[in-house]
Amino acid sequence: MTKQLILCDCSGSQKIDPSRIEGATGLTCSKIHTALCTKETESAAKAISSGNAIIACQQEAQRFEELATELSAEVPLFVDIRDRAGWNDENDASPKMAALVAEALAPAPATKTIDVTSEGMCLIIGAGAVALPAADKLSETLAVTVLLTDDAELPLTRAYEVVRGKLAKATGSFGDFKLRIDQFQMIDPSGRGGFALTAPRDGAETQCDVIVDLSGQTSLFPAPHKRDGYLRADPGSQPAVAEVVTQARDLVGTFEKTLYLSLEPHLCAHSRAEQTGCTRCLDICPTGAIFPAGEHVDVDPMVCAGCGACASLCPSGAIKYDAPPVSHILTRVRTLAETYAKAGGKAPRLLVHDDTHGAEMISLAARFDRGLPADVIPLSIAALAEFGHAEMLAALVSGFASVQILPSPRTERDPIEREIALANAMGGDDRLSMIDAETPDGLSSALYDAEITPLDVAPKLMMGDRRQVARVAAKSLLDDDAPVALPAGAPYGATVVNKDACTLCLSCVSLCPSGALVDNPDKPELRFQEDACLQCGICATICPEQAITLEPRFNPSDEAMKLVTLNEEEPFCCIECNKPFGVKSTVEKIMQKLEGKHSMFEGNGAGRLIQMCDTCRIQAQYHNESNPFASAERPRVRTTDDYLKRRDH
Repeated sequence: MTKQLILCDCSGSQKIDPSRIEGATGLTCSKIHTALCTKETESAAKAISSGNAIIACQQEAQRFEELATELSAEVPLFVDIRDRAGWNDENDASPKMAALVAEALAPAPATKTIDVTSEGMCLIIGAGAVALPAADKLSETLAVTVLLTDDAELPLTRAYEVVRGKLAKATGSFGDFKLRIDQFQMIDPSGRGGFALTAPRDGAETQCDVIVDLSGQTSLFPAPHKRDGYLRADPGSQPAVAEVVTQARDLVGTFEKTLYLSLEPHLCAHSRAEQTGCTRCLDICPTGAIFPAGEHVDVDPMVCAGCGACASLCPSGAIKYDAPPVSHILTRVRTLAETYAKAGGKAPRLLVHDDTHGAEMISLAARFDRGLPADVIPLSIAALAEFGHAEMLAALVSGFASVQILPSPRTERDPIEREIALANAMGGDDRLSMIDAETPDGLSSALYDAEITPLDVAPKLMMGDRRQVARVAAKSLLDDDAPVALPAGAPYGATVVNKDACTLCLSCVSLCPSGALVDNPDKPELRFQEDACLQCGICATICPEQAITLEPRFNPSDEAMKLVTLNEEEPFCCIECNKPFGVKSTVEKIMQKLEGKHSMFEGNGAGRLIQMCDTCRIQAQYHNESNPFASAERPRVRTTDDYLKRRDH
């Protein structure tokens, strides 16, 4: 059944062209209503009852959801074409409206979740003047323990527990915090008078579901606002304390925790043979959810807050963002660009924002300022850092003239800035940037004042993993096949070998996690495939001669897909069987250094063993007078005659 788009011009405040939207999306459009949420509610009810309605209004979504519930009908799909398109200082936003409608129809994959159970065990940390009143309020709904950080008078209540001590360590997340407390003292409620405390002891361990930190000290965890179940407030601010108390009350029961990442350990280039290589995800993770686990990293899904930076920076694709996956974002980007062009639009710009701060900025700019220009198409994603250089380049190749990122005050800017610099170097040509707009009118001004240069590039279908997408897109954007320099730390580049220092020991080959460095089984040769190189640095670290350096660059030519020889030498042939083995220069150098200076060269011919292959060396040693494999001479077998002769004597 064909979906029907229910249109409303919101009291004539926006211009809508149904024919262009129909032509670009293939949907059937209703007549243009003026007050669908008030005077024309009956039309909305009729459309919702049909079961195939798409309501072109996001502001009144709750009202229409309630209407669908009353009608026992399926809740319709909503798409905002007013704040994001119709309300602007330009006349024609029909191509953008069509693009936004088409993008809303792209089916989103199901998000993976896990249940987290909280039994309401709450630890409040702070001075008595703040922590004890908070405990009084929370003890009715939670099982509260107060960890006093001062010498406040102990309350004469058993509604909650009170302890003193110094919190030495805290790990875990909502529903499973683990804590170690030194100088730990519990209340001894026996006897008359005020409560006393037990003798202090170190190393006390406990668990809780929720931590309310009112200590005013340094946060117990990195990125505290991203740690589920950890509520922190300035003890000097009564509104802030009241807010976290209110939040804590609701943290009882079973909750869904989104599983943001998927991990393929065999692809990880973190370490080989205890030699550390790539640490990009470890360096960038704001919550400490990623940690080394042998030759790869591991992710604590309960601590991960889903910022997505690790996935965009991972050179091998071992860590993938899964809520939603990259393929879904690329589909949305392609749908926006293709539909915009189909509706007659030219040279669109992509504005990537989060679904909270960015969405509100756009809404306020539309209501009280000039809104977004008609050629600026907003793309809302949950994690801005997930939108890495591959997605930026893919957007340009899909038909966008530029890509701009609108960060929120709490957005981790470093990974985004790194990805923007990388994408610009790989063919973006400064079409990728971040907007520093603190107010809605500042956002509008920055977008309207920007100079736009159309991008002349044939659209490409982006498929595969991030690395493949980035290669195809960059190859289309660059003017020629000459390698381009990339910023330090880029995941693409060449391995440069100093031939004078390299001894072709091939230790780099044995540890290369991606197979970019390979040997030749037929002769001493070190070969390299640039496209496979992750620039993890393990080869440079392990090289005993320090003969390897890394060169961050992107090579768009097909030569990057081929094996090239970095170093090769003539093999040394065995002096016995003439079988090639080893490196001629290395064997000759060893002979030169040892001759006349080592006991093996003192006339017994043992030095010849260095010039033999493995097989001949073993045979020579076996037949040598000083054969290390020889045992003592076997005793003669005693016979009956031997025993008889002995008896006769």
